[in-house]
Amino acid sequence: MKLGTMVHLDENVVEKIKDVKKYGLDSFQLCAWNFSFMTDEYVEKILATTKETGLEISAVWCGWEGEACWDFIRGNLTLGIVPVYFREKRIKNLKTGSDFTKKLGVTDMVTHMGFLPENPNTDEFRSVVEAIKEIALYCKANGQYLLFETGQETPITLKRTIMAVNTGNLGINLDPANLLLYGKANPCDAVDIFGDYVRGVHAKDGEYPINPDYLGEEKRIGDGRVNFPVLIKKLMEHGYNGSITIEREIDGEKQIEDILYAKKFLEDIING
Repeated sequence: MKLGTMVHLDENVVEKIKDVKKYGLDSFQLCAWNFSFMTDEYVEKILATTKETGLEISAVWCGWEGEACWDFIRGNLTLGIVPVYFREKRIKNLKTGSDFTKKLGVTDMVTHMGFLPENPNTDEFRSVVEAIKEIALYCKANGQYLLFETGQETPITLKRTIMAVNTGNLGINLDPANLLLYGKANPCDAVDIFGDYVRGVHAKDGEYPINPDYLGEEKRIGDGRVNFPVLIKKLMEHGYNGSITIEREIDGEKQIEDILYAKKFLEDIING
């Protein structure tokens, strides 16, 4: 397994990629929310820097435009392509992201689809499936897998949705902390449900929510409820040998400190 971290696409992306090399990591997920940077100029800069550093882009994490409230009150109304109000625009956003991902020569694009409907016997479920299918088929034409970031739905709801879309190029970016932060599942158990659909993994830790309005708290790896030795063992049992991407959603020197701590923490497990 390769270890990596997140790199956000902005005017400092070249320096950020070089920092990943300094950290002694092998790969990164390119996190792209600002569509003004999805240009040929930045494709050239990123590819030149990956060639210089020898780093692999494990996936492109593509965001979308418009309001985004990461909570249990407005999250259902604002996140991903589930809300009808934002759906058409965000389908276009993700197609743009797919074209950008293709130019980078990357085969996996990740996103949050939103709070997927639990009940398959509803018009909402069927319309969300059709929206995802449109994006997935576009990615398929670009030679790509479309990956669901976990967290905002139960694992079985996600698996049901993937099977309903049924385009043959869908996968999962397993974020174990998100499953806890949204109160949806024990991440180790989720691996048994997801099985071979896992094509990417975030190394992030956290706690279950306590306040019913807000997500649980993200933690430094090892300080939350994710049992990483069991998680990694289960991933290996399911044949996963891809990148494990360290994600720490804070800023500044503490973020770098925690990324380096996570690197050592994960290496000890993988090599132990």
